[in-house]
Amino acid sequence: MSTVLHGQEPTSSWVAHWSHLLPAGCSVLDLACGHGRHMRHFAALGHPVTGVDRNPDAIAAVSPLGEAICADIENGPWPLQSRTFGGVVVTNYLWRPLWPHILDSLVPNGVLIYETFSAGNETVGKPSRPDFLLHPAELLAVCKDLRVVAFEEGFLAQPERFVQRIVAVRETSGAQTPTRYQLSH
Repeated sequence: MSTVLHGQEPTSSWVAHWSHLLPAGCSVLDLACGHGRHMRHFAALGHPVTGVDRNPDAIAAVSPLGEAICADIENGPWPLQSRTFGGVVVTNYLWRPLWPHILDSLVPNGVLIYETFSAGNETVGKPSRPDFLLHPAELLAVCKDLRVVAFEEGFLAQPERFVQRIVAVRETSGAQTPTRYQLSH
């Protein structure tokens, strides 16, 4: 039985479903990118991509896709100080102290697509430590200053896991009319 490396799995269905909300040609940050499944997805859609991961082998593998930054974002400085992106994608990763950096990385009208494990996952597998599991509705609280386009929380069967996932947009200040987000394509 072969092991699939983090980032070599197929594109997350959540990410694929909401990718159309990103402004055409905007830069995309894939945080904790692993071997680049979402970098490949967004590069194929015509977006310049930046991936950050602490694994040097993963970063070497994704460097042909775009900017690849090897950094320990949990124990070192934030490597993207003052940089912003039209899209920020985070999947299967949670380090709460990074939330201010993640949110500050969004340009006006930038889209956050986030999906990771939540409370309950300890009953079906790993991760099981509370530090790595979202509390109920935690992503909604984190994104309270963004426009939430979609949010889901619950159990997924294939593979068995408990998740929270959100799509949220940093709207421009002073917007007079609501922005229209196409909910399906």
